[in-house]
Amino acid sequence: MYQIKDNALYFLTQNSFLNVPLYKIAQGLGIFLFFLFLRKLFALVVLGVLKQIVKKTKSSFDDKVLDIVSGPLKFTFIIVGFYLAVNIMQIDTQMIDKIVRSMIIAAIFWLFFNIVTVLEKAIFNFAKKFGKELYREIGNFFIKSLKIFIFSVGLVAILQEWDINVSAFIASLGLGGLAFALAAKDTAANLFGGLTILADKSLKIDDWIKVDDVEGVVEDIGLRTIKVRTFEKSLVTVPNQIVANNPIENFSRRDIRRIKMRIGLTYSTTKEQMSAILKNIKDMLKSHPKIDQKATMLVNFDEFEDSSLSIFIYCFTNTAKWDEYLAIKEDVNLKIMEIVETAKAEFAFPSQSIYVEKIDLNSLKDKKI
Repeated sequence: MYQIKDNALYFLTQNSFLNVPLYKIAQGLGIFLFFLFLRKLFALVVLGVLKQIVKKTKSSFDDKVLDIVSGPLKFTFIIVGFYLAVNIMQIDTQMIDKIVRSMIIAAIFWLFFNIVTVLEKAIFNFAKKFGKELYREIGNFFIKSLKIFIFSVGLVAILQEWDINVSAFIASLGLGGLAFALAAKDTAANLFGGLTILADKSLKIDDWIKVDDVEGVVEDIGLRTIKVRTFEKSLVTVPNQIVANNPIENFSRRDIRRIKMRIGLTYSTTKEQMSAILKNIKDMLKSHPKIDQKATMLVNFDEFEDSSLSIFIYCFTNTAKWDEYLAIKEDVNLKIMEIVETAKAEFAFPSQSIYVEKIDLNSLKDKKI
C-alpha cells in the first residue's frame, strides 16, 4: 500500500504536462472541483434559504433582486475557482489574465441582462404611457432592444479585452465586410419596418390579419419579424419590411361582419307570395337583435335566373367574432326557411325541363303515301 502511494507521489512530482508538474495540476483541479462543490452548496443552501425568506415578505422588490444576482453569484464561484487553480499551477500568462477578466466582464453584463429580464413588468407599465392598445408590442420592442444593446456592449468589451478592434476588424474583412453591410441593410430595413408598424398602429398581438398571402393571428411583433399563427396552426414568420411595404388586411379592426347571400324560389312562386316573402325577410332582419341596424341592409328580388327567381340578401351582424357570426347567420337562415315555408313557396334548385313534341302519326302515314 505504501509502495503504491510512494510510486504515485514520485510519478506526480517527477513528471509534468506543458511544463507544469502533475501534482500542481492535480492540486489546481482539486481546488476548481472544490469551488464547484461550494457553488452547488451555495445554490442549495444559501439561495434556497433566501428564496424562502423573500417569499414571506410583502414586497416583491427583494424577490427581483435575488433573481437578478443569483446567476452571476453562482458564476463567481467558477471565476474564483479557475483563478486560484491556475495560480496554484503557477500558470502566469497574459492569456490567463485575459480569460479571467473576460469572465468578470461576462458576469457584470449578465447582471445587467438579468435586470432587464426581471424588470419586464415595469417596462410594460412604462410602455402603457405610449398607448394601452400597443403597450405589449412597444414593451417587447424596448426589452429586446435593451437586451441586444447589453449583449452587444458586453461582447465588444470582451473583444477589446483581447485587443480586437471591432471597427477595424469589420473594415479589414473586405468582401466579408461588404456582405456584412448588405446583411445589416436588411436588418435595418426590418428594424425600421417594425418601428413603422408600431407607429402606424396597424396591427397588434392577437389581431387577425392577412398580409402577403399569410393569414392568421399575430402572436409576436419583434425587432425583425412578426410571428403569425395560421388557422392550420402553423407558425409563419414574416419580415417586418414585408409587412410595412404591403397592404395589411386587419379583420380584428372591424366590429361588424357581412352576410351576403342569394336564395332562389321556383318559377311557380306567385307575385303575392314573392311580395310577402320579401316583406317578412326585411321585417325579420330589422327586428333581429344580432343584426346591425345602422349598416346597409338590402333584400331585393333582382334576377330571373335559369331555374329560379333570385332574391339578394345583404346585411351585417353586430359582431365580428367568427363563432358568434356563424351562430347569427345560422339563425337568419332558419328564419328565412320558416318564412318561405309559411308563404307556401318552394326553394329552387338547378334543374332542366324537357318538352317532347307530340307527333301526329296519321299525318306521317299520309306523307308516305
